Amino acid sequence: MPIPKELSLTPEQVDELMTTSWNMRIATVGPGTRINLTPLWFGWAGGKIYTYCRGQKVTNLRRNPVATVLVDRNERFPELQGVMFQGRATVLEDPDAENADPHLEEVRMQMGTKYAGGHGEPREPQRNAASARGRHWRWVVIQPTHVVTWDNFKLKR
Repeated sequence: MPIPKELSLTPEQVDELMTTSWNMRIATVGPGTRINLTPLWFGWAGGKIYTYCRGQKVTNLRRNPVATVLVDRNERFPELQGVMFQGRATVLEDPDAENADPHLEEVRMQMGTKYAGGHGEPREPQRNAASARGRHWRWVVIQPTHVVTWDNFKLKR
């Protein structure tokens, strides 16, 4: 049963959630049909989700680019807000692919500032300079093809 439109987040609320939340969860398809679910830091620009990651997630997305991302907040049911993106991931395999992405530089600044070295202290904007390295460290861009949002604050009490 679909979530009623009146319980959805507005586009402004989605932007606010995506730029202030620290963690997303990404589900990828592993070997066979096994689901790999992992929390990651992320950026949001141009309606796309960006993350810098390594290992099984990158291997899975190279083999099958289908991914689901969840960003939510609050613990109690009447306060739950979230957004689920289903889409396709692109692994940016080298610096040329990174430089060709129209939003990666914005995301580098956003993430460098948001995560502040992993501790989140307020500080001057910084650039996340991470780049493709080794066999598996890569930027990944998820282009949503289907989006579901909810805002349980809007439920009638």
